Amino acid sequence: MITRLLVANRGEIARRIFRTCRSLGISTVALFADPDADAPHVAEADLAVRLRGARPSDTYLDIDRIIEACAASGADAVHPGYGFLSENAAFAQAVLAAGLTWVGPPPAAIEAMGTKITAKRLMEEAGVPVLPSLDLTAPAEFPLLVKASAGGGGRGMRIVREARELAGEVESARREAESAFGDPAVFAEPLLERARHVEVQVLADTHGTVWALGERECSVQRRHQKVVEECPSPGVSPQLRERLCEAAVRAARSIGYVGAGTVEFLVKGDRVAFLEMNTRLQVEHPVTELVYGVDLVRLQLEVAEGAALPPVPPDPSGHAVEVRLYAEDGDYLPQSGELRRFEVGGDVRVDSGVESGSVVSPYYDPMLAKVIAHGSSRAAAVRKLVAALREARLHGLTTNRDLLLNILTNPAFVAGDTHTGFLAPDGPVHAGVPQRTDEPPELSALAAALALAAAHRRRAPVLAGLPSGWRNVRSQPSRACFAGIDVVYDPLPGGVVTVSAEPHRVVLERDDVRHTFEIAQYDEDGTVYVDHAGGHAELIPVPRLPEPVEHVAPGSLLAPMPGSVLRVEVAAGDRVTKGQSVLVLEAMKMEHRIAAPADGVVSGVHVEKGQQVEAGAVLAIIQEGNP
Repeated sequence: MITRLLVANRGEIARRIFRTCRSLGISTVALFADPDADAPHVAEADLAVRLRGARPSDTYLDIDRIIEACAASGADAVHPGYGFLSENAAFAQAVLAAGLTWVGPPPAAIEAMGTKITAKRLMEEAGVPVLPSLDLTAPAEFPLLVKASAGGGGRGMRIVREARELAGEVESARREAESAFGDPAVFAEPLLERARHVEVQVLADTHGTVWALGERECSVQRRHQKVVEECPSPGVSPQLRERLCEAAVRAARSIGYVGAGTVEFLVKGDRVAFLEMNTRLQVEHPVTELVYGVDLVRLQLEVAEGAALPPVPPDPSGHAVEVRLYAEDGDYLPQSGELRRFEVGGDVRVDSGVESGSVVSPYYDPMLAKVIAHGSSRAAAVRKLVAALREARLHGLTTNRDLLLNILTNPAFVAGDTHTGFLAPDGPVHAGVPQRTDEPPELSALAAALALAAAHRRRAPVLAGLPSGWRNVRSQPSRACFAGIDVVYDPLPGGVVTVSAEPHRVVLERDDVRHTFEIAQYDEDGTVYVDHAGGHAELIPVPRLPEPVEHVAPGSLLAPMPGSVLRVEVAAGDRVTKGQSVLVLEAMKMEHRIAAPADGVVSGVHVEKGQQVEAGAVLAIIQEGNP
């Protein structure tokens, strides 16, 4: 029997596992690197063990230190979460060799599915349909998809449409795979465009029972990483569902699988092709839990203790949809810094690794939370999810909330017509398109101006009894200037009446309709956050007397995020063309290419390979034209 469980992971999944452990009376142990010392998952555990190391992102992968942490904390079992170690056979073997309970599949099963190349061969032998592998030196067809053999999560994946791109993309995929997984092996398959990404949740015990808990639709992706998941898939018929579940059970049985896992497929029309098997709990497991009424973590723990599953799984009920809320901008670039306010309400489940005041570091994946809704129908679940996202209070960091709302309200998504190209430039949804709101931005800016004026009067007691904008000589209207928008708040625009105006709450009435705005500003002269029933706005005040600022030279290429310089591809004096790669940054173990914005000459390179840079740092300077 498990009495004290160490979770060899961090953030959201650690908190998720701790929640089940508390309900079962199991003591918990957290691990943390220095940047996570104040993280919520550390505070919620009964015990926490610091992992020291030169690179914070690597400390969670140190097998020897984690086994030592088990001994130091008295843990008798290990759950790997869904990090890289969850699919590391050597880690599973080390846990078992230390006399601990391993909450996961047998090392041999992890090893069998550990590389996609081996997994494809084993699945083909087991009768599971697969895509053909292509010769990387002379592929027979384009477009194709280069994939890392080890790991997943979109790392080490590249789409290649023309032969001239192949060598460079293969080399880039190999570097990223080596960085992320310690294994540079890659392979290629035909690219099935506009296919669905569908996966089947399996659960197996040591007594020969294997469950298939339906399928999840995971087609909406960016950078080959999932953004929206749902259960069941709107594009899978009962007959296709039966085929998928039978193939998933066959796959699990063929490798002697035990515990929770996921078998992933591409589906296009009637064609089904095996992608990979994830020998762990998936990020998107909550949608299956809500539809099937199960706690997959609890079942994992019970199976690890030797319990038998019932002969058949429970029946599904309703529909569930999950979105991944990331700290990232419209170009999918990760953001770091303090999350001033994080509040998500409504009839939804929120699995998060952060809370108000948390610091999002540049060392880890930028996912803030998963927001999941369950309803009697797909439409009901989506409606709950849209309402929760619109009403959420997310201050301090740029997030992908608008993108998620655009997806959920897009007619193609509403119709269930999703595929892996949904977020492509020519897909139904384009990243960075502003979410429509019920009120024009001028009304939010007006509310912000009135709130700031009220706050100013409170800071100056002599003005406290005077109306907003009062002056001896009313020769000019009172106005507030925000980046991109100016607003006059005294006199008010025609048809607008101020019901109340306080520093943190403004109520306006326009054409007999009353609107309430919540206002937050955390730093004087800082961003003003406006939340209301129709949406949200972030407004940056423009000071009347701006402070001197440091200007960068024209043509400067700035770091879009904190990271490490992986490679510099030009030197001072080189001539470059628009779109040519100048250097490559690595952030969160993914490559980010910095390209020349125009034709020109490199007048300076300000960084070198291996150098750590902050967001906004000057990387290189391109003089446009023909100097």
